[in-house]
Amino acid sequence: MMRTKAPSSFSQRVDQLRRSPAFFFKSRPIGLEVSHLANLKGVTTPDHDHHLGRIRSVFNARRGVTRRVLVLPLLVLTAFALGGCQLPTFGGFRGATTQAKTESTLWSQMVILGVGVSAIVFVLIVWAVFRYRRRDENHIPRQFSENTLLEIVYTLIPCVLVGVIFYATVIAENQIDAVVGKPAEIINVTAYRWGWSFSYASSTGVSQNVLVQTAAEPKALAQSALSSEYPQLVLPAHQTVRIVLQSTDVIHGFYIPAFNFSRYAQPGVVNTFDFTTLGTGIYRGQCAQYCGLYHAEMLFSVQVVPQGTFADWLKSHQA
Repeated sequence: MMRTKAPSSFSQRVDQLRRSPAFFFKSRPIGLEVSHLANLKGVTTPDHDHHLGRIRSVFNARRGVTRRVLVLPLLVLTAFALGGCQLPTFGGFRGATTQAKTESTLWSQMVILGVGVSAIVFVLIVWAVFRYRRRDENHIPRQFSENTLLEIVYTLIPCVLVGVIFYATVIAENQIDAVVGKPAEIINVTAYRWGWSFSYASSTGVSQNVLVQTAAEPKALAQSALSSEYPQLVLPAHQTVRIVLQSTDVIHGFYIPAFNFSRYAQPGVVNTFDFTTLGTGIYRGQCAQYCGLYHAEMLFSVQVVPQGTFADWLKSHQA
């Protein structure tokens, strides 16, 4: 009688190991389990070999799953690194103007919030997978169709998050679009196919007879926006400058990446906004709206210089 029950006990032990809650993470050496199970009385040699094979397959599967679980965080970190995740800008520009700084701060906050939400969701998914995984083929877990408190919570949390994002966005947009009463300089920017013109005026709107515009005939130059082939918008440092933007033909996009700013230049529509520069530097600009054959050549550069240098530049370029 004992010989007929021994293999059944051995098989039950193997099944118990497979369904154990610690199956995937248990660190007990395989040799100990094998030696322990091999000492069961009444196991014949064929049965012994058969069940040892089952044990090895169980523990090999456990090791494989454990290895995959440990590799997962490494893959996530690698994805962030290869994705150019730069803290705290997350691949964006820090901003060369006060308005751009506001935009950069909003962007960083939104990314951090998104990463936090993603991490919580990921942890909950992994926890649910391992906590409620199937342990017994003949056992059906407790079934339920509703949980009122849980449903209220996971409905309110997204609503609160959307409300926070909406509030932060409105505050940032109001700061970016705000214009001062008396800017240091007013620059009329006109977009046309395929170039730019920058006309300077004083804070009261009186023309200073300074005009900078695209001089070359449209052709595929394929050079950097910082090249002298393209017009340069010169701005005084640490001053607020008013930009009056319009188009003479089709819709163009006035885009300066380092300023975190893009605005349409539309025929018949005048867009007005301010830049408050934070320091000196040279930045590229371009048309960000496809406008025709030489759209790629609608480039320009922006140079921010000290106030004294800007005054000298104005005098030297007056007609």
